[in-house]
Amino acid sequence: MKTRREFLGSLALPALASVAARLEALAPANRAPSAVAGDEDYWAEVARAYACDRSIVNLNNGGVSPAPAAVLAAQMRHLQFSNKAPPYSIWRVLEPQKETVRQQLARHWDVSPEELALTRNTSEGLMICQFGIDLQRGDEVLSTDQDYPRMVQTFRQRERREGIVYKQISLPVPAEDDAEVVRRYEAAITPRTKLILVSHMIYLTGQILPVRAIVAMARKHGVPVIVDGAHALAHFAFKLSELDCDYYATSLHKWLFAPIGTGLLYVRRAKIAKLWPLTAADASLDDDIRKFEQIGTHPVAGCLAIANALTFHQAIGDDRKAARLVHLRDYWAKRLAKNPRIHFNTSLKPGFAAGIASFSVDGLSETKIAGWLWRKRRILVTTVQHPSFTGMRVSASVYTTKQELDRFGDAMEHVLEKGLTGD
Repeated sequence: MKTRREFLGSLALPALASVAARLEALAPANRAPSAVAGDEDYWAEVARAYACDRSIVNLNNGGVSPAPAAVLAAQMRHLQFSNKAPPYSIWRVLEPQKETVRQQLARHWDVSPEELALTRNTSEGLMICQFGIDLQRGDEVLSTDQDYPRMVQTFRQRERREGIVYKQISLPVPAEDDAEVVRRYEAAITPRTKLILVSHMIYLTGQILPVRAIVAMARKHGVPVIVDGAHALAHFAFKLSELDCDYYATSLHKWLFAPIGTGLLYVRRAKIAKLWPLTAADASLDDDIRKFEQIGTHPVAGCLAIANALTFHQAIGDDRKAARLVHLRDYWAKRLAKNPRIHFNTSLKPGFAAGIASFSVDGLSETKIAGWLWRKRRILVTTVQHPSFTGMRVSASVYTTKQELDRFGDAMEHVLEKGLTGD
């Protein structure tokens, strides 16, 4: 393991090295994440690494995040080089460099590089698994009614086309009893259950589910688990190895702050051979994780800049980043929670969520509130529409300032007091 000094010296880009050195000076390695979480000087330095539009208060970072300026610069450098002589510069020079990115990601999340495929987003990774596992007519697959719509439709398509049976369970909102969550999954398992899809962090609410416990329970029944990690990886601290799952897919343009259109798929080594790729690959790659990357000619610039995003993430640190995201969530959420008309779909208790939270407002449409926030205050949030609950989802990021969250809080208090009127 590199020392922090060695790490700072190994950074590829001077801009990232400079940022990391300034962060180290503001908060030495032995300073607790909880102490750093509210240090506005430290996070102002982090914010300066971004070149985002400050005329907009972007509170939908869970959708897609801006990349730090140095990450974008690395992507542009690779893209410009790609265009010099593409058959040479892409296929002979840049494409082999993906292996270094694979190795860096694998080391950070404690798995083998031979178990990580570099994809374009969570949906691609999950569909590789959802379509790639052989199922027979009448076989059952299980998820919840809070899983991402594209993944639900993937199973629905297999149901229409192949005659499998897709089942959904409901979960409490919010869920604050891990044992009850596991019990609900287990109660739905039958002798015909062949596959379970679990969201590590539910996209609607930011609810963190007990993935390791669900995986352990399902394994006792001989049922593999696919984990949707779209909002979890690089959001809060964990290792893929700790989850003990067989399949895990995520987007890197959300919480790792990598270029848009980058993702990661983990497949346990023993499971690769029997998982069909989404796009055809030669039989010689049957046991090779790279068979999931056979998508034809594609830009590699964003993929290589993942390494710069990971460097930025490591300069902050997993635990510090998670602590800051919770700190920012609590900053706005606990202010709004004082109003009796606000009801949270997300638990604010430690461990059940992190930087994402959603809430509803008595007597008002959250969709109309979100529209008003954008038109009148240039504040960007997203809405939650579910048969059992509605709400607004708010997701600040490490570059978000407390002044921006104050603007959001002021705007919401205006709405609660005066309705959707005025400026």
